[in-house]
Amino acid sequence: MRVFVTGAAGFIGANLSARLLAAGHQVIGMDNLDPYYDVELKKARLQPLLTDNGFIDVRGDIADKDLVMSLFAEHRPTHVVNLAAQPGVRHSLKDPWSYTHSNVLGFLSLLEAARAHPVEHFVFASSSSVYGANKRMPYSEHKSADHPVSLYAATKKANEMIAHNYAHLYRIPCSGLRFFTVYGPWGRPDMAPMLFTSAILAGRAIDVFNHGNMRRDFTYVDDIVAGVAALLPLPPAPDGNWDPDAPDPATSGVAPYRILNIGKNKPEPLMEFIELLEAKLGRKAVKNMLPMQEGDVHATWANSGDLTQLTGYQPETPLSVGIARFVDWYADYFNVALS
Repeated sequence: MRVFVTGAAGFIGANLSARLLAAGHQVIGMDNLDPYYDVELKKARLQPLLTDNGFIDVRGDIADKDLVMSLFAEHRPTHVVNLAAQPGVRHSLKDPWSYTHSNVLGFLSLLEAARAHPVEHFVFASSSSVYGANKRMPYSEHKSADHPVSLYAATKKANEMIAHNYAHLYRIPCSGLRFFTVYGPWGRPDMAPMLFTSAILAGRAIDVFNHGNMRRDFTYVDDIVAGVAALLPLPPAPDGNWDPDAPDPATSGVAPYRILNIGKNKPEPLMEFIELLEAKLGRKAVKNMLPMQEGDVHATWANSGDLTQLTGYQPETPLSVGIARFVDWYADYFNVALS
């Protein structure tokens, strides 16, 4: 495969690119090194990829439609994995404009390029955030997700709808993956593992929202990229059993399109996550207990049965193991001595 990976310097993008290269595929990795968080961390993620002859490194913004079109014309990718986005539920409350630029205009730019230069499979990152006000657990792709509670979630839901339109009109096989709380080495500085670890080591208080009454379907990054890689060679087809009188939101009778959850299928308490982090660090956290933050949800829980049935996807990394690996990486990367 020749895989066009956007967000290749990102947390999931760099890990996925490495896995694809190790399997013998070619990767055209695009990233604009956006300074939303530490650019040096992004460059460090890219460094091992640059030594592989199968990796083509591209700098640019996916919303630059002319650049994206020219890259597709030049490299003729067989597959696309769109992971580039402005991330973060909470940041979307502060800077809404950046979300429509990257997550909507950039997404459209990629689909237009895939329309002009057809690909075998267009896989894109959606998010568990789209479930929003939906309280029915575990979250199922076959149930409604029409009430997002953050702009970030709304842009991801918009991606799903736009992808269905392009799959229907232009027969681009599209699969949307709803990611659930991915963590592990090389993770994002704005996510809980990095925020909590840096604060605990510095003796600063950590912000614990909803007074710790939160549950998350924590999924280790290696398990996530294994699922994405397994899905790539399996494009969807229109669902012959789809009923327009009772439409299934996860599939389509008129388009090669599907939506899939990708998580661990095990919601775990935030306080347990913090306790495991404390144990590995050998230090207790000072906890600043706060009310629920606007745009956040109490719990996430993925039913990933469809992805498992399709690909054999089986997330196996226990939270304790994943946290230990993350802390070991953190100590090595930031040259921190643990007690």
